Amino acid sequence: MEQRNPASARFSARIAPAAGLDILSRHEVARLRDAGAGGLHSLLRRCALAVLTQGSASDDARAMLERFPDFDIQILQQDRGVKLELTNAPADAFVDGRIITGVNELLFAVVRDIIYVATQIDAGAFELDDTRGITHAVFEILRNARVLRSNVDPNLVVCWGGHSISREEYDYTKKVGYELGLRGLDICTGCGPGAMKGPMKGATIAHAKQRRHDNRYIGITEPGIIAAESPNPIVNNLIIMPDIEKRLEAFVRLGHAIIVFPGGVGTAEEILYLLGILMHPANASLPFPLVFSGPRESAAYFEQIDRFLRLALGDEAAKHYSIVIDDPREVARKVHKGIDKVRGYRLDNQDAFFFNWALHIESAFQIPFRPTHEAMAGLNLHRDQEPHRLAADLRRAFSGIVAGNVKEEGIHAIEKRGSFVIHGDREIMRALDAMLASFVAQQRMKLPGGSQYVPCYRVDAS
Repeated sequence: MEQRNPASARFSARIAPAAGLDILSRHEVARLRDAGAGGLHSLLRRCALAVLTQGSASDDARAMLERFPDFDIQILQQDRGVKLELTNAPADAFVDGRIITGVNELLFAVVRDIIYVATQIDAGAFELDDTRGITHAVFEILRNARVLRSNVDPNLVVCWGGHSISREEYDYTKKVGYELGLRGLDICTGCGPGAMKGPMKGATIAHAKQRRHDNRYIGITEPGIIAAESPNPIVNNLIIMPDIEKRLEAFVRLGHAIIVFPGGVGTAEEILYLLGILMHPANASLPFPLVFSGPRESAAYFEQIDRFLRLALGDEAAKHYSIVIDDPREVARKVHKGIDKVRGYRLDNQDAFFFNWALHIESAFQIPFRPTHEAMAGLNLHRDQEPHRLAADLRRAFSGIVAGNVKEEGIHAIEKRGSFVIHGDREIMRALDAMLASFVAQQRMKLPGGSQYVPCYRVDAS
């Protein structure tokens, strides 16, 4: 049942799931309808709107909500299952009065994950103060989303990179995705635009040429990010993790190799997260293919990233990644060869192909970091500690800047109390400040076309 509001290009509709969704209890439905402090309606509405506006050129979460102030979503519990009732939904999610199938699937994925996290993770079903408990929580969220496949050879490539990148960089990510797709590899990204969309788009063409079916284009996000980075239209498996730390752990447990394309602070956060884990002595023998790559226009970008990582973490960090410039085919070959090593290692160690249980992750990379002004100022960004521990706090610093840039809570904190202040080793702080300034100059902090970017941070290099 669909009804269009022509004056505002909105649709009101009642939709049934295009794919399977477990029946919800009356209690779960009540929580999704509840707009109060203990309810989930506000979260559901925000995430659903992000899905309905996929492909949007905005990364301003508040602006999106202000653009559709009268949008609402309700859960209808019926004898044959659940339906979603959309009121004043964006018209672009519909074709000839019917919701696009992919949008329908992602909407019900939103409901699935919000309910699961609320009734299992938040309700205390896992020991979230214990590293093993957190890892099991990540596993169960992924299993509930049905993205863990047994008896399938390793073939999932995680692609990290910015949502705000140049046209040359975007086209390059498509070329790499194409080469990956020709080799039968599936794609997992942060689900948004830019470097998260390009590899999926390229792989889609290659998969079609190879007549490959049942392809996976997995998008992993979290509530604070999804509204600023709406899922791109190619994503066919959407997972909403409870927080950024579990999102990052999902990437490294689920993926068999990682490619890093040019990006901003979010990409730097991801790099430091993975390097901090790989540099831990417990992971010394674990194969984990990691390639940094971009077009020739991005060579200076990766030179700067490489210099910063070597300065902060030592030359040992560079042993965990390779840099390939302007050669999509070589990137795909390296990744494919690296995944063969991963397969051999997991066979020898009787580890699952679908989830990297062997990867050791310390609590410093798992416990959610709430970027308050006090927490940001208190980060230990000095070199008088093991490199993997410094990487953990550097990751938190970038996470705080991401929050101040695009997350509603972080934006409110900056508006109320001014910029975050980051202190640390003088040499590292100067390099950090220069790198962040280059991100600003290259428009990697926010999508161009909006208001001028105002830094939410200040680096104290005195």
